Amino acid sequence: MDFPATPLFDPFFCSMELSETLIDSLMDVQTTLIYTDLDQQQGDNSISNTDSAATPVSPELDHPQPQVKALKHLSDNYESIFESQSYQCFYSDAKIIIDESREVPIHRCVLAARSPFFANLFLSGNVCFKLSDLVKDFDVGFECLAAVLSYLYSGQAKRLPSWFCVCVDESCEHVGCRPVVDYLIKVLFVSFTFQISELVNLYQRHLLDILDKVPTNDIVAILNVANKCDKACEKLRNKCIEFVFEYDVDAITLEKTLMPDVMKEIMDLRRTRGLVAESFFPSKHVRCLHRALDTDDIELLKLLLQEGKTDIDDAYALHYAVVHCDARTVTKLLDLGVADVNHRNLREHTVLHVAAMRREPEIIMALITKGAHPSDLTPDGWKALQISKRLTRSVDYNRSTEQGSAPSKDKLCIGILEQAERREPLLGEATLCCAATGNEMLAKLLYLENRGELVDQ
Repeated sequence: MDFPATPLFDPFFCSMELSETLIDSLMDVQTTLIYTDLDQQQGDNSISNTDSAATPVSPELDHPQPQVKALKHLSDNYESIFESQSYQCFYSDAKIIIDESREVPIHRCVLAARSPFFANLFLSGNVCFKLSDLVKDFDVGFECLAAVLSYLYSGQAKRLPSWFCVCVDESCEHVGCRPVVDYLIKVLFVSFTFQISELVNLYQRHLLDILDKVPTNDIVAILNVANKCDKACEKLRNKCIEFVFEYDVDAITLEKTLMPDVMKEIMDLRRTRGLVAESFFPSKHVRCLHRALDTDDIELLKLLLQEGKTDIDDAYALHYAVVHCDARTVTKLLDLGVADVNHRNLREHTVLHVAAMRREPEIIMALITKGAHPSDLTPDGWKALQISKRLTRSVDYNRSTEQGSAPSKDKLCIGILEQAERREPLLGEATLCCAATGNEMLAKLLYLENRGELVDQ
């Protein structure tokens, strides 16, 4: 998708209360991009701004401080219009509804001048818009929307909100952990949807800068977003495909998470590099085992195992169930007693490692009950607990739980793994102690879930 040129400012969209001076100033602001905040940033958490071709700068900025200060002052004034968040201040004339409890007042004249998306949107005459209708197929919250709208008002791309882009793991540098990646790809997609090409370029460059610090699963998520952005994020898309190829992500994960055209491109790359494509996919019998798990048909799974064509661990059936099936199916599979609960897949991840990535507390407890080792490490040196912490946003983890409601799943997962690590016994006593720990935690989880259901009633 190629972005159309930003339209000239149309006074039709201007609120009656705005002065002619403000309208004239807006014309100047839409042609000048100011990155003052970004220039002040240092370290890994800053947004890269090295590509001068994607950062238009007004010729007057080569001359003198008074001009720069005047533009910065004008930018700050426009930003204050957005940050006031009040219908009484600055005469907002439309709103974006985020959810039942939150909405954002906006000014059609400003957004129409800065974004062709909004210029076309406002032609309908509507003044009330749902965020879910504007940014489809993506769950975007206030913080990501605010980052884009703030840029449209001020011309300044803000630094990453440190309170929002920090995970629970205190040893993490918060450069490529899930909260950072999640924020960046959402802002990127909102910028693409609102047709703000310079902001798309900015966040694309930042993601390119941190790709080597991002876990493989999150690179697949970035690839999906880059693919949605089409040609606007072609560099990011191609780089992610290279990373997915180099990390040798398994075929089942790719089939279930990527679009067919991207999957085909990865397969073509494997052929180009001299790898046999057929060996990349699981056998027919393994696929039958997986389909039985998908349909929760444990009896069919037993019959397939009796054929003896594939060992359940060789098929990585427990890994598959933990990632793709519900907790009930995982529990039934564990109860068969035929799968090694500490078996490692091709990427050397145990079942508990992938369960921590899934973030389903009932599955984690079921594995611990059956003897999964919480102290086992990934090739990167991470335990299941550290994986879970790096996937959880600190502000969500520390948010006080409302009286009468159950904690979030992320918080429960971390709590379960912390307790399991504290109680992990000496070798030889593992099974009995882990079972006891799992049963205790299962009882707590059921209590919390029942309490939440009573509150809902």
